[in-house]
Amino acid sequence: MLNSRLQSESATNKLILTGLAFSLALALIVSVEAKAEEETIGADEYRMSCLSCHGVGGKGDGPVAKYLNVKPADLTKLSKNSHSQYPDLKPGEFPFLKVYQMIDGRTDLTVHGDRAMPIWGDRYKADEGKSPAGYEGEYEKVVRGRILELVYYIQSIQEK
Repeated sequence: MLNSRLQSESATNKLILTGLAFSLALALIVSVEAKAEEETIGADEYRMSCLSCHGVGGKGDGPVAKYLNVKPADLTKLSKNSHSQYPDLKPGEFPFLKVYQMIDGRTDLTVHGDRAMPIWGDRYKADEGKSPAGYEGEYEKVVRGRILELVYYIQSIQEK
């Protein structure tokens, strides 16, 4: 009887340990997936709107770059070069607001063409009068979200 009780406790302990191991493995997988998701915020936006000119790594070597009159900027060096372009920023500081304003149109970026029709089309224009069906009054928030995703992504690819 004692032998059978010890075997039963041993089986229960193995089951508990197996359950714990499974739970830890599941938690690890979920946290790794969450971290990967965190790291890719804005990546889709970048792929859709920037990759063709700025390239996969943001170095300005996209497949369309060779056909342009002005070489696309190396987006990975914005922090490194920010102080020389914007003396109000600290050396190495990412020019978050400046990048946001370039994308939303407040800062003229002649390489992207006339602001009435930038290379991105209307994707980053929060023109309330031109809201797509279903977004009336909310389209400005959608556009701001797209721009923020893109700026955060560009910030994440800065060279150290």
